[in-house]
Amino acid sequence: MTAPAIHLWRLLKWGRILARHGALRGIEQDRNTPRPVRRLARVARFGARVPTTPRYADAFQAIGPAAIKLGQTLATRPDLVGEAAASDLLRLQDALPPVPFAIIRDQMERSFGRPLDLLFTEIEEVPIGAASIAQVHRAVTTDGRHVAVKVLRPGIESDFARAIDTYEWAAAQVEGMGGEAARLRPRLVIDSFKRWTARELDLRREAASASELAEGMEAEPDFMVPAIDWQRTTGKVLTLEWIDGIKLSDRAMLIAAGHDTTALAHKLVRAFLRQAIAEGFFHADMHQGNLFALADGRIAAIDFGIMGRIDRRARVWLAEILYGLITGNYRRVAEIHFEAGYVPPHHNVAEFATALRAVGEPMRGLPVKDMSIGMMLDSLFNITRDFDMQTQPHLLLLQKTMVMVEGVATALDPDINLWEAAEPFVREWIRTELGPEAAIADRLVEDFRTLSRLPELIRNIELRFPPPGGAPPAPPLRSIEVVRVNGGWRYILVAVFSGGLGAVAAQLLFG
Repeated sequence: MTAPAIHLWRLLKWGRILARHGALRGIEQDRNTPRPVRRLARVARFGARVPTTPRYADAFQAIGPAAIKLGQTLATRPDLVGEAAASDLLRLQDALPPVPFAIIRDQMERSFGRPLDLLFTEIEEVPIGAASIAQVHRAVTTDGRHVAVKVLRPGIESDFARAIDTYEWAAAQVEGMGGEAARLRPRLVIDSFKRWTARELDLRREAASASELAEGMEAEPDFMVPAIDWQRTTGKVLTLEWIDGIKLSDRAMLIAAGHDTTALAHKLVRAFLRQAIAEGFFHADMHQGNLFALADGRIAAIDFGIMGRIDRRARVWLAEILYGLITGNYRRVAEIHFEAGYVPPHHNVAEFATALRAVGEPMRGLPVKDMSIGMMLDSLFNITRDFDMQTQPHLLLLQKTMVMVEGVATALDPDINLWEAAEPFVREWIRTELGPEAAIADRLVEDFRTLSRLPELIRNIELRFPPPGGAPPAPPLRSIEVVRVNGGWRYILVAVFSGGLGAVAAQLLFG
């Protein structure tokens, strides 16, 4: 177990880097920050030249790979770090100097347990991308397929283990201080971060996520997930189909190549809705660098390390919340928050409905195309403090992804009406999940499951109550009640005495 002094030393060292980038100013000025944390921030800042405008992303990138991933996690928590910090942290794109190919080659051969010549005829030594956890090389397999090979940076697991150990310790100390820090559940933030990195540090799990997403998107022909080469994939090496396309971030090149950027924007919105609402399993890192336009007009995604999952009940709640905010049914939105347990029961439903009205009415007064999904969700989460709402990480991850998709879509088509693009899909899903047909279908499924349990129920009844003429049930064995009297030593004397009598009787009868 790591000593607290080591954790404090690491925090001060990291805090010093954050201070030099002005990233501690918000912590110091926030009245909800626990006093010991503010004090530690001042110590870390002492003597540093603090810039006027904080550079949060640059600070996390300067600290190292684990901090970059933590920064990406914090970008999903504007309630925890503030809107400005969360927005700036979205700039983290994992661009780091690559590891020399000789080291990468050794890592691959040790992971495969055989020479690379048996698997690949060609591997480009210069990577096409180098991130905090891994880097990617273009290659050709022995059967002639062009693939992308993602390789973990050597020693990255131990680096992350040390960092996460300190993150967990710090989160526990802060949450133990109570108040606003406890409501924001920092330990849950680090737990989510730990689960994300566990998936990313085992490339077989990332491959499994890509495979699952591909299955879920079979009904969406305009969205493509590269195929996994499982024979060339291990815990440290991921091999997948090569994507030959144009990044959605390069609008000029997309137009020059003849792509319809408006159509691409609509395909992206629909693909995200299919993942998040219909399937409940979505790519949670859909920034422009991870999305490509293919020659046939399809959109392809890469990098499946961060994935979100929402169960059916939460998806129904979310759909009703969004629909209620759009239509002005604030009372129903408030009731859903209480039914879901998002708001503690000691609060008043009517008061919460009034707070929601303050969020929704300004939106309803705007033209439809000016109603930003991100703006609506941000306003909704701003009232959480007044009603003691504990944060829901899966919804915050969805919020971050929705804002990201909205940004990519509007960059492709500045005049896109997101509500009109989403409306056909959302309307059909709500009708399917919440309409009378859905209620009847759910009832039929429930009744069928009940009927399927009847034979087993009848057999259990017959075992307990056999039909006339059947064999009577065997009587239960009588239990022997042992009564302890005045100490255990008496049992020993009784046993010895009984043994002696038995020996004498045997001698008289058979001797």
